[in-house]
Amino acid sequence: MAKEINITPLGNRVLVTPDKIDEKTSGGLVLPPSSTEDQKPETGKIIKLGIGKIEGKDVSFDIKVGDRVYFKKYSPDELEVDGERYLLLEVGDILAVIK
Repeated sequence: MAKEINITPLGNRVLVTPDKIDEKTSGGLVLPPSSTEDQKPETGKIIKLGIGKIEGKDVSFDIKVGDRVYFKKYSPDELEVDGERYLLLEVGDILAVIK
């Protein structure tokens, strides 16, 4: 269980813990750190939803805390809190829920 984080996303944003980027190919070759350090994650797990309002209008979420999602590669903002890495992104940047 992840520790509690004291950040609440605003509006239609969600807070996500990114999945780790594979450092091996499907054939089992280990990739050097220099080849993976510039890669951005495209999947992660939702840990907090925004407040559900934007410009005074209610926003409904089709996702819930705990869902694993696939999102646009370059859309999230990165945060680091207590040594942990998080992503903050808008709901519209989420492309699919991974079942």
